[in-house]
Amino acid sequence: MLEVKFYEINSIDDSLLMFAVIVSEYNGKWIFCKHKDRDTFEVPGGHREENELINDTAKRELFEETGATKFKLTPICVYSVIKDTETFGLLYYAKIEKLGILPTSEIERIELFDNIPERLTYPLIQPKLMEKVAETIHTGYQ
Repeated sequence: MLEVKFYEINSIDDSLLMFAVIVSEYNGKWIFCKHKDRDTFEVPGGHREENELINDTAKRELFEETGATKFKLTPICVYSVIKDTETFGLLYYAKIEKLGILPTSEIERIELFDNIPERLTYPLIQPKLMEKVAETIHTGYQ
């Protein structure tokens, strides 16, 4: 069993935030990443590095996984995933204005979607994160 919970931004100690996940939009479409080792799509994001500010994690991951060079990043909330233990991350929304060349990484390519794709890497988590962002920014997400 897996559970996703949402918390106010400052309600969880910063040291517990292990991930930054960035629901991203470019030209009215949602950006999803295709990892080289998987045949599924995922929202940009990743692990926080040692001594890294969580906002810097979000900026770094967004660039590394999408090639975004100009964007507005908005923190949405803290989220947690509970399976055996509870792990925390910070959920962001990014309005991307400019995409550059995709850096060499584990990401094979990005794709733009009107709606959430069917083949997701984390199908029990990503739709809930997308829904939370859509509720917060009042988009036409479906």
